[in-house]
Amino acid sequence: MAGQEHGPGSDPDPSDVPAALRSALVRLAADVLGDTDPADVPPSLLAVRRFAPRRRATAGGAPLWSALQEDAAFRARVARVWLQAHDPAPAATPDREPSSTEGAAGVTQVETTSPGPATGTDAAVGAWLQNLPWQHLVPTSAPAVVETADTQRLAGLEREVERLRAALGVAREDERAARDELTALQRELRRLRSDADRARSEARALAAAAELDARRAAADLQAAADERAQAAADLRAAAAERSSAREELRTGHRLAESRVRLLLDTVVDAATGLRAELALPPVRDLPADLVAPGVDGPHVRPTSRGRSVGDPALLDDLLRLPRAHLLVDGYNVSKTGWPHTTLADQRRLLVDGMAALAAQTGAEVTCCFDGQAGHRAAPPVRGVRVLFTAGETADDLLRQLVAAEPPGRVLVVATSDREVVEDVERAGAWAVPAATLVERLRRH
Repeated sequence: MAGQEHGPGSDPDPSDVPAALRSALVRLAADVLGDTDPADVPPSLLAVRRFAPRRRATAGGAPLWSALQEDAAFRARVARVWLQAHDPAPAATPDREPSSTEGAAGVTQVETTSPGPATGTDAAVGAWLQNLPWQHLVPTSAPAVVETADTQRLAGLEREVERLRAALGVAREDERAARDELTALQRELRRLRSDADRARSEARALAAAAELDARRAAADLQAAADERAQAAADLRAAAAERSSAREELRTGHRLAESRVRLLLDTVVDAATGLRAELALPPVRDLPADLVAPGVDGPHVRPTSRGRSVGDPALLDDLLRLPRAHLLVDGYNVSKTGWPHTTLADQRRLLVDGMAALAAQTGAEVTCCFDGQAGHRAAPPVRGVRVLFTAGETADDLLRQLVAAEPPGRVLVVATSDREVVEDVERAGAWAVPAATLVERLRRH
């Protein structure tokens, strides 16, 4: 842009600007440049800004003067600084900025009041910066006065005042910018707080929904686990029942087969033994040959029938029959034979004697003793089966063993219990007193 004429908006020749006014403008621009943020410094003044503060106005006078004329933004900033320095009560607030309009030559003209108490060259500086008439404010030329030391000191003080006013204007301009930034930051802070409150509210709602979903999922998971456990328990129970049923069925089949086979072997062996006992001769006569009168029948050999159950010889005859089974009421017999010894010694003496008897006769021998819950059956002792009851008496076990045998097998029960004797005889077994078995054991 060019220098100012006598009215606003005119463009006279810049050579019309007096040297004093131009020097004051350059000094003010140098002071403003030193306090300007590097990002806002015009490119042509970057090198000038690096000068020492006292050298900027002298060494960088030409670039500063050119920037004041050509750079509207820099000129407007210098004008604002001048106004801040000469206005004791700035009108700018944190929420409102001073309005500005563009001059005809492209320079920003700041809307303001009168330049305050400035006069003379200082007032002309403010008017020139604001595109206002300034020629009438320039002091008229006066007769040259010889400068004294006081005059020089006064001139230096005036320049210092101008510098301080420029610094004050810069400070006020920075304060205004800081207030504007503070206002913007406060608005941003309020917006961020509102967003944070809304986010926290949404987060609480989401957390409550997630907690509700988690509780529902946990309840569903627990219900599924309970159902699975119940199904597993039912499956195990069904498997156990199936296994038990299969085991009972197999046991029943084995028992039936054992009874049938044992009965068959008993019949075969009984027939063979009967032939040997009766000493039957080979068949020599046929029925047709015996029709003739005067022929006597076959001779019948006497057997064990009619003998007393207290006869040990009868016990021997019974045990020598094929597949004979001797069932012994353990403590009933042991207390009869060895009443003054301990139960352990009684069991040992009885089982040893029964082992010798089994070896002599070849009969199957089972000794039943009263036991306690959890007492397991002892392993066979030299051919003698030893059983201990669990939750029942030896008498009940004897009845069960007799009932389990097939009909027709020779069963001999050694006991002095009258009820047991009646029950086993009713089931088809022989019953001999305990004393008979003890006497038979003592004979050998």
